[in-house]
Amino acid sequence: MQRGTMPQIFSPRADRRLRFALGLGGLSMVALIVAGFALVRSDRAWGVGEAAPQPIPFSHAIHAGGIGLDCRYCHSGVERAAGAGMPTAETCLGCHGRVWNVSAQFAPLESALALGAPVIWSSVHRLPEHARFHHGAHIAAGVGCGTCHGEVAAMPRTVKVRTMSMGWCLDCHRGPEPAAATPSTARTEHSGVAIPALTRCSTCHR
Repeated sequence: MQRGTMPQIFSPRADRRLRFALGLGGLSMVALIVAGFALVRSDRAWGVGEAAPQPIPFSHAIHAGGIGLDCRYCHSGVERAAGAGMPTAETCLGCHGRVWNVSAQFAPLESALALGAPVIWSSVHRLPEHARFHHGAHIAAGVGCGTCHGEVAAMPRTVKVRTMSMGWCLDCHRGPEPAAATPSTARTEHSGVAIPALTRCSTCHR
């Protein structure tokens, strides 16, 4: 052994294995990040296609599709309020107290009416608390119910058909379609860049 040189601890084969393992680990990390990004943006992560359990069985396909009830009969606030509103026990039993009154199924409605309590419906399209949405403003701008909710009149059980993600909403707000139009043309500027009212953060976020 020459003076001043260090003995070789790892063989060239071990060095190649180490390099391969490090490269494989790096690729695995990238793959995990890509898979995680795809998962959080997938329909499944946003509950698309999933129905929520309800206190009584309810079919939009029968009420809106078969009978032809107007959406506003049950969702009375949709044209003027932020929330569309859900049907009360009085609304349901106004019809079902006389027609197709199946006591076992309508017991939760009768209990709510007797107690003066609201019917606890499960929301399929609930947004996070920091997001602000106004049904009346969208209806006034010409956005139809099916734009966000799909063909509800054909659904035996109500399911989400859109992600309702921020990206999905912004795609509509940025679009030139009449459904996304608004009478307001106000713009603000951020660092010299004009920002339309429909894409400002404060428009939808508290």
